[in-house]
Amino acid sequence: MSLDTRVAVAIRGVRTATGVPVNRRGGAGPSDDGHVRLGGRGAALPIDPTSPYLVRDGRLLRSTGGLTEELWVDTGLEAEAVARPRFYDLTTADGVRYDQLARLHGADVLATTVVQTCIRYAEDQRCRFCSIEESLRAGATTAVKRPEQLAEVAEAAVRLDGVRQVVMTTGTSNGRDRGARHVARCVRAVKEAVPGLPVQVQVEPPEDLGALAELRDAGADSLGIHVESLDDDVRRRWMPGKATVSLERYREAWAEGVRLFGRNQVSTYLILGLGEDPDELVAGASELAAMGVYPFVVPFRPIAGTLAVDVDGARPPAPEVLADVTARVAADLRARGMLSSGQKAGCAACGACSALQAAGA
Repeated sequence: MSLDTRVAVAIRGVRTATGVPVNRRGGAGPSDDGHVRLGGRGAALPIDPTSPYLVRDGRLLRSTGGLTEELWVDTGLEAEAVARPRFYDLTTADGVRYDQLARLHGADVLATTVVQTCIRYAEDQRCRFCSIEESLRAGATTAVKRPEQLAEVAEAAVRLDGVRQVVMTTGTSNGRDRGARHVARCVRAVKEAVPGLPVQVQVEPPEDLGALAELRDAGADSLGIHVESLDDDVRRRWMPGKATVSLERYREAWAEGVRLFGRNQVSTYLILGLGEDPDELVAGASELAAMGVYPFVVPFRPIAGTLAVDVDGARPPAPEVLADVTARVAADLRARGMLSSGQKAGCAACGACSALQAAGA
C-alpha cells in the first residue's frame, strides 16, 4: 500500500457497497470511523458517501473523475469491511450487552474505556476533539466496567473472533492515580481469564508515578500516555484541562514508563491538524523516539458532538501535509529501530488510525 493512498483514505474516507458492520461514533476519539481491512491490515476510516474511494467486491476502487460505474478503477488493494464480531451478540449474567463493555477496533483489537466519565469534561476544561461522555449519555456504554465483566468479554472475543490484543483506556479521575488503579484491576482480571493476551493501558500522567508500576505488576504489556500536542499554545486552546499538566510532568511519566515497560513499549498520540507547526511536530516526535516513546501520529478528524465541530468547525489537515509529516516521522523511527511491529499491544501495534505503518514504521 502506498503512503499516498493510505493518507488519501485517512482524510477523504471511503464509501462502501454493503455497509460497515463495525463502526464507532463518539467516544474519546480519535475519530468517527468504520473498520475495514485494507491491503491485509486493519484500518479505521471515515465513511463518506461522497468519497472518491469505494470498497466493493473485496477491492478498493478510485473514481477517475465521476461517480458513475464506468469511471471506477481498481487501486490494486484488497479491501473489505470488518465483519461484525460474534461476541457482540452476548450479554453478561446481569444483562449488560458485551458491546456496551468493549468494542472491536481495527481487525483484531478489543478496546474498552473502563471509566466513561472524566473530571475534565466541563466545557471550559474539555479536550475539544473528545466526546467521551456522549456515548454514555446515548446508552451505548456503561459508566464503569467491572474487572469480571471485562474478563468475560475478553475470553469470548478471543475464543469467538480471534482477538489478539486489548487496549484499556479511561477517563481521568480525581485520585492521585488518575484512574490507573482501577485499570490495573481490570488488567489483572483479563490476564487471569486469558493468560498471554497482550494488553496496553492508557492513562493520564498520575500524580503518584508509582501507579505506573502497579499497571505493570498487574500484567500490562504496553503503556500509552497521550499528550496530543507538544505545543503549549495548542494544548491550552484544544485541551485546557489537560494543559494544566505540564509537559515536564509528561516527560517524567514517559521516562518512568520506559523504565518499567521498556523502549518502544510506551507510546503517545500526536494529532496533526490542531495548529502545531508541522516541522515542530516532527522535531517533537524525534525527541520522543529518542526517549524510547513511539510517537503515534494521526490526523485530526472531527467527531460529531465535540466542541471542535459544534463550536470551531475545525477541519482535517491537507493530505499532502499528512503525507509529508508521516514520511519524516517514519524515517526517523526506522533509523532508531522503533517499529510498530515491536509494540506488544496498543494503538501503535494496531495502526488502524495512522498512516505510519504504510510508511514503514
